[in-house]
Amino acid sequence: MRKDSLYLKEQNLKEVVELLLKAYTASFSDSEQTLKRNALGKAHHRLIILINNNPGIKVTEILNNLKVTKQSLNRVLQDLIKKNLILQKKAEKDGREKEVYLSEKGLELTNSLFNSQKNRILNAFKKSSPDEVNYFKNVLKRIIG
Repeated sequence: MRKDSLYLKEQNLKEVVELLLKAYTASFSDSEQTLKRNALGKAHHRLIILINNNPGIKVTEILNNLKVTKQSLNRVLQDLIKKNLILQKKAEKDGREKEVYLSEKGLELTNSLFNSQKNRILNAFKKSSPDEVNYFKNVLKRIIG
């Protein structure tokens, strides 16, 4: 096997899976206190991030992105609606579809959650070259599909 293909070995792939898990755990643990204060969990956090980055996202797109059932998504959506963190509006093109937006309160919470995670990621990026950051982002995008 050529030296430049050693990264394809199974042990290396297992290590990458473990590193992805550890990175996820570390970066999301930074926001746990904010989530607890607001009686929210990881499912709420994932949805808030998705809505923040995609204002007006349709419920069907959320289902496709998060790979969850309609039932579990509905529970989380209802929690966020009751807490006045998100708004649902009928889509202009197709009134049967709903678009989801963060409310002002939801935007404030999102900023708080992001700020608690930002430093860890920013510090890692500062210790990396711009090319390394771009390569990292590209690999993550390819993993996602």
